[in-house]
Amino acid sequence: MAPWEYTLYIPNDPRAVRISRRTLRDILTTHDLPALIEPAELLASELLSNAVRHTKGPAALKIRRSGPSFRLGAWDTDSTPPTASPAALCDEHGRGLNIVDAYADDWGWFKVNGNGNGNGGKYIWCELSCDR
Repeated sequence: MAPWEYTLYIPNDPRAVRISRRTLRDILTTHDLPALIEPAELLASELLSNAVRHTKGPAALKIRRSGPSFRLGAWDTDSTPPTASPAALCDEHGRGLNIVDAYADDWGWFKVNGNGNGNGGKYIWCELSCDR
């Protein structure tokens, strides 16, 4: 199977998260990966919701398949490290990275250095096995 990658750039608009989920579903369906749709949609929603909620700039969702691994990543303009904080079950906010940690096979982040035009920030990624 040949590797593939898509990048979806979105504005800082909560509606863009829903559009990204639909696009992700179409991509996974097209590439015959239906078992990944539900967990990938959940993870993408958490990553992009955090990007839209906690920054003022645009964001991006990167979707990549390479061999047996599938990687989702979200870029945003804020270079502040992500933190997973304890949240009660009834809390409506603050559980995003805890969900990513529970559902993804692996996850991490790195700071993105700007190239002189203000495009720095951070990139948070997570991986799922394609054998789900």
